[in-house]
Amino acid sequence: MMRPSVGVNLTWCVPGGVGGSEQYLVRQVLGLAEIGAPYDLTVYAPRGFAAAHPDVAAAVRTVEAPTDGRSRALRVALESAWLAPRTRRHRFVHHGGGTLPSVVPGATLLTVHDVQYLDYPEYFGAVKLRWLRSRVPASLRRATAVAVPSDFVRRTLSRIDGGPRGTVHVVRHGVEPRLGGSPTPAPELRRRFGLGDGPVVVYPAVTHPHKNHSFLLELLAGPWRDVVLVLAGAAGRAEDEVAARAAALGVAGRVRRTGRVGDDDRDGLLLMADALVFPSRYEGFGAPLIEAMALGVPVVAGDCAAVPEVVGGAGLVLPLRTASWAGALDEVRAHRGDLVARGRRRAAEFTSRASAADLVVAYESVLGVRP
Repeated sequence: MMRPSVGVNLTWCVPGGVGGSEQYLVRQVLGLAEIGAPYDLTVYAPRGFAAAHPDVAAAVRTVEAPTDGRSRALRVALESAWLAPRTRRHRFVHHGGGTLPSVVPGATLLTVHDVQYLDYPEYFGAVKLRWLRSRVPASLRRATAVAVPSDFVRRTLSRIDGGPRGTVHVVRHGVEPRLGGSPTPAPELRRRFGLGDGPVVVYPAVTHPHKNHSFLLELLAGPWRDVVLVLAGAAGRAEDEVAARAAALGVAGRVRRTGRVGDDDRDGLLLMADALVFPSRYEGFGAPLIEAMALGVPVVAGDCAAVPEVVGGAGLVLPLRTASWAGALDEVRAHRGDLVARGRRRAAEFTSRASAADLVVAYESVLGVRP
């Protein structure tokens, strides 16, 4: 029996430029290959994607666009002029970037990662905000079915006028089996990043406003005076503000800004840390939470958006008040064994195979097959 042909639109997925959504979709594609899902997949991606993700290129057919995807205007035009004619042969196309192209030849599954603009419009420029307010509702109305990373996002979609036309499926994030397979040794990381010999906490997040980095700086200036904070992640819209705030509080000497790091360094930094600290005000999921728990690292996180749902009682979920976090690291040290055990059990529910199985349910709904 011929396998259904499915296209996966990742033309928006600039390697290293789109945050957690890149990891989410890449892990899903690899998960489908891992479980031997019965589809003939073709991934459409920006120029340079195969070099950045050779494991995807080795697992499924990968077709690169003639541009690198960094210009939104050019990508939008490309989806109609280049992508649409190439995807007509597929039974449906999975569009992973949160909106649908103007031209869609047939059935679609739309992944919506979050709708942050509803709660924090001030974090977006005027042009992008107008675009989101127009394109997201229109895309939801046109999509055959919708995939979201958490029940929090599923519920939030009901706030959008008209809401989704098709069924909304929660497709959890998943971590691949090789996670933690070759972490960089702690002594090398301490030497390379100048971390000293004392306690370290890690926050892997792009410096966007909603990530709330300044909250951690205030803790360094107050109750966490013996801690070095590692900020791993690309520079975002609040990069200069974070640097200025660290200097103003007098804590810049205990902040290490590593930029985006590779998987081995990420795993090594987490494994040497007292905890993953995660004070984000808004997350559609929060993949670093699961990555840390899978590695056996305690989690201290804020009580906002999807974070409590994801942590699920396996870490410390606290209000974003300095007083609430003041003794968090002491609690982590006192109960580390229990937190590690609970975290590993929780992370076992978020594997790449489980994520792929969720996605199969969504794919089958688009194909008209009832699970």
